[in-house]
Amino acid sequence: MDDPSRRPLAAPDFVTPLSAAIPAAVQLSGVSWAPPRGPRILSDLSFAVPQGQIVAICGANGAGKTSLLRLIYRHHAPQQGTVRLLGRDLWQMVAAEAARQMAAVLQEQPTDFALTARQIVALGRLPHRRGWAAGWAGPDPGDAPLIAAALERMDVTPLADRAFGSLSGGERQRVAVARALAQEPRVIVLDEPTNHLDIRHQLELLALLRGLGLTVIATLHDLTLAARFADRILVLSEGRILADGPPDRALSESVLARAFRVGARIDRSGSAPRFSFHL
Repeated sequence: MDDPSRRPLAAPDFVTPLSAAIPAAVQLSGVSWAPPRGPRILSDLSFAVPQGQIVAICGANGAGKTSLLRLIYRHHAPQQGTVRLLGRDLWQMVAAEAARQMAAVLQEQPTDFALTARQIVALGRLPHRRGWAAGWAGPDPGDAPLIAAALERMDVTPLADRAFGSLSGGERQRVAVARALAQEPRVIVLDEPTNHLDIRHQLELLALLRGLGLTVIATLHDLTLAARFADRILVLSEGRILADGPPDRALSESVLARAFRVGARIDRSGSAPRFSFHL
């Protein structure tokens, strides 16, 4: 019997073409990357994300999801190709300007400093201040309402004066998203934003992100959440794009079998697809 998980990787089922008619919030063209003295992790990636689109990046561990996000939010520079933010080469932009346009929420947040949750959120205002790279002299009093609104939006106002390092993983994650909201970006990049969150806060966070009207690019390991949340799914496998398109096409049984090297079944009888896997 043919085992779909053993088939060689094929071309993507659907690839969104680049179009000059649609203004891109983020655009990658022929991007490749490898760590110093390491093997290539990402190979020849090209795609564009129109402004206001919500994109979920999915794939097995080691597929290159986090490395791709690091290229998008300017942590890694591509060794080949270009990354553009709102039409401009990301690495030709001044760091403060890029930070005003794009915020990143990472999986792991440093906890070895004595800042409160409110002060962490206030850091989101740094790119909007002159001399921001010289250091942080405390929040601008004029930013207080915006900081308070971000705390409230993420349901962390009661935690505002607690030390960030004393918070649980889920609480730290919500504070980190509040910091990104305070940054007032046009693009938000998130690496597994639902990690450490309980079910209620997972759903609230994804609903909030959908309601912002911003461009959102997020890695998600929960395929059901990804299918409900995203306008578009990008599936990575071995550092390449395996599928790219709307959830019902990108998350097909054949794509999932190739991406995760297991058999896949999808039940689409309910309001949201349900995924099951077998060896």
